[in-house]
Amino acid sequence: MRRSFKQVFQGLIAATVLAGLAFSPALAAEKKDFKVAWSIYVGWMPWGYATESGIVKKWADKYGITIDVKQFNDYVESINQYTAGAFDAVTITNMDALSIPSAGGVDTTAVIVGDFSNGNDAVILKDKDKLKDILGQKVNLVEFSVSHYLLARALESIDAQEKDLKVVNTSDADMAAAFKTPDVTAVVTWKPIVSTILESPDAHKVFDSSQIPGEIIDLMVVNTEVLKDNPKFAKALAGIWYDTMTAMKSGTAAKDSMAKASGTDLKGFEEQLATTELFSDPKDAVTFTTSDDLKTTTERVSKFLFEKSLLGKDAKSEGAIGVEFPDKTVFGDKDNVKFRYNATFMKEAADGKLQASAE
Repeated sequence: MRRSFKQVFQGLIAATVLAGLAFSPALAAEKKDFKVAWSIYVGWMPWGYATESGIVKKWADKYGITIDVKQFNDYVESINQYTAGAFDAVTITNMDALSIPSAGGVDTTAVIVGDFSNGNDAVILKDKDKLKDILGQKVNLVEFSVSHYLLARALESIDAQEKDLKVVNTSDADMAAAFKTPDVTAVVTWKPIVSTILESPDAHKVFDSSQIPGEIIDLMVVNTEVLKDNPKFAKALAGIWYDTMTAMKSGTAAKDSMAKASGTDLKGFEEQLATTELFSDPKDAVTFTTSDDLKTTTERVSKFLFEKSLLGKDAKSEGAIGVEFPDKTVFGDKDNVKFRYNATFMKEAADGKLQASAE
């Protein structure tokens, strides 16, 4: 799953140790062979389908390169491998891109903004149906994950803080079973776990990510040094993504394949897609990525990460890691830009330039 975590903080430590490996001379030169890491989540299933259907090879061939797309069962491990330089690109959330590779010193660029959670992530209470009822409770969630961020935003909406409850770190694999036990009365998690828990008559969703739209974002990111010397790689990735989006619109075959690969059926997959704002049109992705809302979200996420000591041991403020936007403005330290949003390749797709330039 996208957030099938060991603790993200553990991943951060590992990534920081490995980060020095990422700056090998091999990454800072033109190359022909590229490796992409991805993990199972509704918004990233297109990458698996694109590989199996031949779409990856089609676009790699157009640009005279090879792209090896590998699925990881452990999301954090895929990020650690990317941070170590073993992979050129990885599927990742905006929050984790900041807290793991960027905080670990690896300059990283988001080249495809694929979707945002629009209800996939939720706060669920047992036998209570108001968010304020969470106060004073033990709340089970994957600590330092986007669930933790969602909880912080939920509490903010009722003028409360984390000190008003107790967080209990719980593996996503154990969450559904834990909710059935008498001691667990509040959880924060993501689909399909949310759907499973809500099947219980005593479960009540009291807050979800549709109330903070555009803040939990799923990306395809590339090592910035690799991107600088190999723009064809990013062009191919954009071509693959939007070609696959077209396949998803042209019937149920592609979605049915993705559903099976993610361990559900078409109905279950459609239910997850319904609460995922998937950017199938590159114009929508460009609009989102160039909006001021993304800058506001970045500030909020950076503040959360700083408060949790997830921006690196030497971070002195929430702006310790500079984040560059498509208009070249920077949030945070301009001398330590380690994360970038680049709308160039999505815009080329929107303008119909990718296929033309490849032929």
